[in-house]
Amino acid sequence: MRRFTLFVVLALVTVLAVLAGCLALPTGDTDSSITLEPKPLDSDRPLGEVDDYTANDTFDLDSSEGLTTAELEAVKYRSMARIEVVRGLQFQEDVGLEIVSRDQYREENPWARDAAGPYTNELWRAGFVVDGETEFSDELGELYGGSVQGYYSSGRIVLVTDEVDSVTVDRDTLVHELVHALQDQHFGLARSATTIDEQRAESGLVEGEANYVPSLYDQRCGTTWECLPHLEREPGVGSQQSFNVGLYLSIYAPYAEGPTFVQHLHERGGHGSANESVGEGANANASETSEWAAVDAAFGDRPTSTEQIVHPERYPDVQPVDVSVEDRSGSEWEPFTKGGENGGELRTETVGEATLFATLFANGVLDRSITAGGTELSPYNYSHPVTDGWAGDTLVVYHDGDEDRTGHVWRLAWKSEGDATQFEDAYRDLLERHDAEQVSEDTYRVPDESGFAGAYRVTNEGEHVTVVGGPTVDALEEIHDGETGPAPSAITPIEHSTSGPTVPATG
Repeated sequence: MRRFTLFVVLALVTVLAVLAGCLALPTGDTDSSITLEPKPLDSDRPLGEVDDYTANDTFDLDSSEGLTTAELEAVKYRSMARIEVVRGLQFQEDVGLEIVSRDQYREENPWARDAAGPYTNELWRAGFVVDGETEFSDELGELYGGSVQGYYSSGRIVLVTDEVDSVTVDRDTLVHELVHALQDQHFGLARSATTIDEQRAESGLVEGEANYVPSLYDQRCGTTWECLPHLEREPGVGSQQSFNVGLYLSIYAPYAEGPTFVQHLHERGGHGSANESVGEGANANASETSEWAAVDAAFGDRPTSTEQIVHPERYPDVQPVDVSVEDRSGSEWEPFTKGGENGGELRTETVGEATLFATLFANGVLDRSITAGGTELSPYNYSHPVTDGWAGDTLVVYHDGDEDRTGHVWRLAWKSEGDATQFEDAYRDLLERHDAEQVSEDTYRVPDESGFAGAYRVTNEGEHVTVVGGPTVDALEEIHDGETGPAPSAITPIEHSTSGPTVPATG
C-alpha cells in the first residue's frame, strides 16, 4: 500500500480539500451551527436575479472574519444569480444551506461505518490499491474525514467547517455545490451506473461541470464582479493528512478529468453535440441551440467509461467492449454472487482506464509526474501510453468454501496486441516492485512481508491479458484452472455489482 502525506503531494492537489466533498454523503439529522431554509422563488424573475439579488451586486464584507446569517444568505443568492448568468439556466427552486462541524461530519460519515467485506477488500487488493492487511472502509474514511469541505443532497447544501464559531465560506466550494443543485433541478442526479468505471464516468460529467462553471465564474471576479476572496488555509490544517494515493486518484478522476471533458462539450456549442437534441430527462429549459447544448445533451446520454472522460474526443462513439471470463474454478473455490433472490447471479466489476492508471501510478510503474500534460483547469493528467489502449475489463472475485480466503480473475481487453503487451509488461513491473519471485514463466509469488502477499499469474492472449490472483500458487489452479470444476461457462458483465465508493444520486 503506497501512502503519502498531503503536505508533500498536495502541492499538486490542494483541491482535494475543496472539492472532494460531493462524494461523501452523511445520513441522518444534522446539528447545524447555521441553517438557511429555502424560500419560494419568483417564477417570472429575469435570469440572473435571485431574491432581489443580482450578479452585479457588491457587498462590503470581510469573509475572513466570519459571516453573519444575513451575510451568508446574501452571498448565497448572489452566487446563484451569477451561476444563472454563466450557465444560462435558471434555478427553479431555492437551495437550503447548513453549516456543520467537521467532528459531526466524521461521526456521520457512512463510508467508515461498516466493514466493506471480503468481496470489496479483494477487489481493491487485486488492483494493488488497498493491501490485504487493511480494511477498505478504513482507508475511505481516513481519506474523507479531514478533507471534505461540503456536499449537496436533495435540495440542500452542507458546508463543513473546522471552526464552528466563525463561519467562513470558500467561494469555489459554494459555487460547486450550487451547480449540483442546478443540475438536480434541470437534469436530475439519480445515477444508473453500477461499476466503478461507469460511476467515475458519470461523475466526470456531473463533477466536471461543477468544477468547470466555477472556473468561468472566477474569470469574471476582479473585473466584472466583486467576489469573496479564496480562503487561505493554515498550514497543517488538513494538509498533513496521510492518504492512500491509489484510492485517492481513482476517486478523484471525475474531478481531475471531468472539467476538460465538459469544456470539450461546451466548446462544441450547439453544433456537433453528443445528441442533436437535449437527452431524455433533461429539462426543456436547457436549450438545444445554446452554447451549452452539448453539455445539456450529455445528461441524457451520459458517458459510460472513464476512457471517454480521459479522452473526450472518444465520446460518445467509442464504447467499452464486453469482456467475458470463463468460470474454470475447482470444487474448493467459487465466485461471489449477489445473494438474496438472485443468489446465483454472479458479481462482476469493471475497473476502467482511470482507476487502472491510478493503481499503476501509485505503485510507481508509470514514470512521470501526475501533472505532466495537465492544464490549469485540470492539473492532473490520467492519459498514459500504458493505459490509453484500454478497451474493457471484467473482474470476478472468488472465495473458498469458508470464505476465509479470496482470489480473483481479472481479464482486460486492449485495442491492439501491442497495447496488451505494453500493459502485460507494466503489470509484471508492478509485481517486481512488490519483490515478487517469478516461479514459472507466467506465475509470481509476492512474499509474506508485502501487504499484497500471494500468487499472481499473468497471461497474454493477443488483445487480452488475464491476471489470476490467489493466496498461494496452488490456489491459482483451483481458482481458474480447476480440473474438477464444472464445464466452463462464460461470465459476461451484463449486470454489475456496486463495489467501492459510489457517488450518491444527489451529487
